[in-house]
Amino acid sequence: MKKLLITLLFVVGIIQLFAANPVVTMETNMGTIKIELWPEIAPKTVANFEGLANGTKEWTDPKSKAKVKKPFYDGLIFHRVISDFMVQGGCPLGTGTGNPGYKFEDECYEDGKEVKSGKITDEAMAGEIFQQMVMPYLQSSNETTRDKEIQDILDACNNARSGKPIMAHPIEWYIEKTGFKGSFNEKKLKASVDYGTIAMANSGPGTNGSQFFIVTKKGGTPWLNGKHTVFGKVIEGMDIVLKIEGVEKGKGDKPVKDVIMTKVRVK
Repeated sequence: MKKLLITLLFVVGIIQLFAANPVVTMETNMGTIKIELWPEIAPKTVANFEGLANGTKEWTDPKSKAKVKKPFYDGLIFHRVISDFMVQGGCPLGTGTGNPGYKFEDECYEDGKEVKSGKITDEAMAGEIFQQMVMPYLQSSNETTRDKEIQDILDACNNARSGKPIMAHPIEWYIEKTGFKGSFNEKKLKASVDYGTIAMANSGPGTNGSQFFIVTKKGGTPWLNGKHTVFGKVIEGMDIVLKIEGVEKGKGDKPVKDVIMTKVRVK
């Protein structure tokens, strides 16, 4: 009986070992942060972060233009810190304009059914409308040619820091206004941009690289749902994240004194 119990405990331990999610240990000059990564939600994003952090993924040094394989995040700073919102890092130039020399797609939604009409029922769906219809329309128009009602809605979203203004019209209204010719899919959001989560920073759909942010706003940032891939959550050191959030900021919300990631590894 004793041998059977020992065997069962061993098997359970092995299962737990292989089932455990990878964890980031992010050492900074203000303390250590540990983040559990979620490969079941965002496998490509997690693989990218892990490869960059551990130095197993090739990237292009923006200064020398050379292709290298070495730990990417060591020595980088948190270049943008906004109180009651987030802390952002991962830019190799420290300015928010750098990347690892490539871009890859978002992993925000699960595939869903095609929808052509009806109400926009929540902010997640409003985010889908923005990504699939409004964003391409904005990219193909300018201030002179852009529909005024669309622009008014975007202004309202920016002022409210919310996607709720998009919900004022049904799906078919946006199809007509934007001239959308594709297939709009009502997709299921994989993960919300919640307090303590880590998500990819980007400049629009499909522009992920190396930059990320950790959410410090209690209640999360629902207006960002579907716009940024969530790929993990802080499990230790949220107090350190909040310390970073509280540092003195200068121009462009950049800390006056550098907050440095001294060593970042994934196990």
